[in-house]
Amino acid sequence: MIVRNEAVNLPGCLASVADLMDEVVILDTGSTDDTTAIAAEAGARIYSHVWQDDFAAARNAALAKVTQDWVLVLDADETLTPAGRQLIQSLRQSSIIQGHDLNRLLVITLLRHEIGAKQSPYTQVSRLFRHHPALQFTRPYHETIDDSAEALMAQHSQWQVAQLATVAINHTGYQADPIAVQAKFERAQRCLERQLTAHPDDTYTANKLGALYGQQGDWLKGVQLLQQALANAPEPPDAITRSELHYHLGLGYRQLGQFEAASEHYQRSFALPIPDLLKLEAHINLGSLLKGQNDLTAALEQFQTAAQIDPNSAIAHYNLGVTYRALGQLPAAVAAYETAIACDPTYADAHLNLGSALFKLGRLSASKAAFEQAIQLYQQTEPAAAQRLRQKLQGLGLRLD
Repeated sequence: MIVRNEAVNLPGCLASVADLMDEVVILDTGSTDDTTAIAAEAGARIYSHVWQDDFAAARNAALAKVTQDWVLVLDADETLTPAGRQLIQSLRQSSIIQGHDLNRLLVITLLRHEIGAKQSPYTQVSRLFRHHPALQFTRPYHETIDDSAEALMAQHSQWQVAQLATVAINHTGYQADPIAVQAKFERAQRCLERQLTAHPDDTYTANKLGALYGQQGDWLKGVQLLQQALANAPEPPDAITRSELHYHLGLGYRQLGQFEAASEHYQRSFALPIPDLLKLEAHINLGSLLKGQNDLTAALEQFQTAAQIDPNSAIAHYNLGVTYRALGQLPAAVAAYETAIACDPTYADAHLNLGSALFKLGRLSASKAAFEQAIQLYQQTEPAAAQRLRQKLQGLGLRLD
């Protein structure tokens, strides 16, 4: 791990790997809180590192302190899931991992749940790998061992990569306050622009930077860079990067009002050989695009696919509800909203839409309860929206507690 001022997150992270690790190596880059004390109490070996605006350099400095045969890399705002813990236990006890001979395994890629992310709720990361001297992190931002692993596998064909199909890591870093998020964006842009200037043919970096421009509101600049990356790649990028390029282009063209181009890129991302969970948001976004064009049947198909990929996706079920309601299928809409709420009880919009559908069905008592729950949830995050909803419902003659 590399850390800085992570006293709040670190205990949960370390607890998630408790009793699984032979050693915990933590590289601290200048904490002024209780981070190092918490790490020491957990039995970690702690080293200091002067931050150089380069995540790969810090990762490699930590990696140099490792003494065991396999390495799991986590950040303080990440925790290992039960499936992740089970994988580590298998790695310690079995000679066959995910159908591969352990002696030939170099890397095990892991699915990570990006909790609270507005886009791309699942990502694939190379965070579990053999402690091999040739495996080093590259890229100052979005650092990865993938480049060195590919080079090693090209030299020695016996090495293999396995893929865990279930979520192994939960990541909560997207729930930071707006100031922290903006600082993160600025740091990311600075690092990625520097990397792309030094390596103009780096498709991976161009993909990440183009998406970042879009996140910051400049989708015209983002799409130009993404299209350039797609067209000028000296060789076809890996399937994950190709998928992200098409997905980001789908986002960009939709924001620019070029819906046909957006739809084409979403469809092209579906065709690539990547885990279905990584296609989830593209299905939801394409469904939303189609619904906006009043192609409700096609939109419904996309949302149904998303719900099948991830039955616990509240937003997939919510969008199913919205589409069923637009089709006039109110009982199906109610069921979809209820499923969304079961997945996320704090989903205020789902409670609101459930109340509206129940009201139309004449189920006034249940409708009132759903509206009251929506108001309570809005009151916590959007008090003005809660007040508007209360006034609107009173105007309809619905008495609220």
